[in-house]
Amino acid sequence: MKMFQKAIAMILALGLLCSLTATASAVTFTDAHGNTIELDDTLEAYTGAVLYGADDAARKGETNLGDLWTDAMRWFAASGAINEYFEEDDVTAGNTSIAVDADHIVALWNGGNLRADVAEGKFGAEQLAEVLPYPNKVAVVYMTGAQLLEALEAASQGLPYTEDTAAVCASFMQVSGLKYTVDTAKEFDKGEAYGEKGWFKAASLSRVTIEEVNGQPFDAEATYAVITSNANFNGMDSSYIFAAAAEANEKSTITTAVVRDVVWLYIAGELDNQISEAYAKAQGRITVK
Repeated sequence: MKMFQKAIAMILALGLLCSLTATASAVTFTDAHGNTIELDDTLEAYTGAVLYGADDAARKGETNLGDLWTDAMRWFAASGAINEYFEEDDVTAGNTSIAVDADHIVALWNGGNLRADVAEGKFGAEQLAEVLPYPNKVAVVYMTGAQLLEALEAASQGLPYTEDTAAVCASFMQVSGLKYTVDTAKEFDKGEAYGEKGWFKAASLSRVTIEEVNGQPFDAEATYAVITSNANFNGMDSSYIFAAAAEANEKSTITTAVVRDVVWLYIAGELDNQISEAYAKAQGRITVK
């Protein structure tokens, strides 16, 4: 495992996606915060199907791109590759690995942060940058099952997707490691207003049901490691429960790993640069009634 972690570290250190020096194989990209970054345009993978993120696809329901993205995040944690990317203060405090078993690790990623399709055929680092034009880093939030359920209830409050609810549906969560259902026939029970863009806290939990977590029964009392972005960690969109859970559990943290790098590592290392038929369509993790 240590040799594997060192290999992962070396790949990123050599600048898998971002290089500090301009080379003939680099292309520049301006992210959503106006930062100019350099991408390695020698990176290449292949998908036999369109991976859907454009036109708000990931705000409406589960997509194959959402499945791929969250699988990469969960793999990063469950494989132990994440261990090399804890901040120095975390390491000093003894926070050097995920503190739960692999069957209690899940990944959540808000659909509003999947911004483009990946077209069928060859693609590279620039296409991933177009999907996620933000400098997000991988974060770990430890939640009880009850908090995880509330996080999904709040995240799904904009459903069913319409032109009027499109902005609020940005919080809708793509997932890996769990299956859940949203019953839109039931009205979201609005509690206290949260943020300035139309989200509310959940006054009760009635629309979302978690069917399973990594093939095991959902446990409201258990502790789960939720792998997500630094933005959700800090309470973006409807993610008030992420911020509260992170504050309550000192092992929750933001790592130094850049999300796009992690997704590419998964594609290269686990999928051998070939997006297989398993991702040809959404895998049935989320049911929107």
